[in-house]
Amino acid sequence: MEGDSVTLNTNVTEIHEDDDILWKYGAENSLIAKISIETEVFSTSDVPDGRFRDRLKLDDQTGSLTITNTTTEHTGVYKLEIRGAKRSSKTFSVSVYAPLPTPNITRDSSSSSSSCSLVCSSVLSVCDATLSWYAGMSVLSSISVCDLSISLSLPLEVEYQDKNPYSCVLNNPISNQTTHLDINTLLRHINHSSSSSSHKQNNTTSSNTYFYYKSSSYSSYSS
Repeated sequence: MEGDSVTLNTNVTEIHEDDDILWKYGAENSLIAKISIETEVFSTSDVPDGRFRDRLKLDDQTGSLTITNTTTEHTGVYKLEIRGAKRSSKTFSVSVYAPLPTPNITRDSSSSSSSCSLVCSSVLSVCDATLSWYAGMSVLSSISVCDLSISLSLPLEVEYQDKNPYSCVLNNPISNQTTHLDINTLLRHINHSSSSSSHKQNNTTSSNTYFYYKSSSYSSYSS
């Protein structure tokens, strides 16, 4: 998750005098950290776009690399090279996810007297997220589009007599945001709106879009 620290471990207990430890990033294999006991080099360096500025820390005992205050820009492939009496290399694939927004449930204007047309939507700033409608634990529909210029949206038709628990979920591999549909609240708002409209004698137009939700979130982390 953005803001967390990530440590890439060398899995060595100590650095030998003839060892060189190199950390590289991305397809260009940009050198971002180096330890050389023999030449007394212990340094970190940034890439041209500045994404690692003041964010890299080296463990002087093991050579492990920590990236602090991560953002989605730190997603990518990191390569460890150990050069010495024994040569070895290791590749790390790092994914950093931005916090997910809470999806919104709105009532569509095409609702009828017996059913309600709903739309669940969310504006995304990252890819790797899926928007889904659930009835209980069953997935009714889902959509996942990696186009940051548009918002995700899913329609759902619900009968007013339907007592199933519905929810709209936005999730990525490590967390989710859930908005639960409250049918009783939905009906109260509709009845109140209908009653108010019947007593109005002017030409004022009222909005036919409402919000009915209780939200919750879940996050999981793995080392």
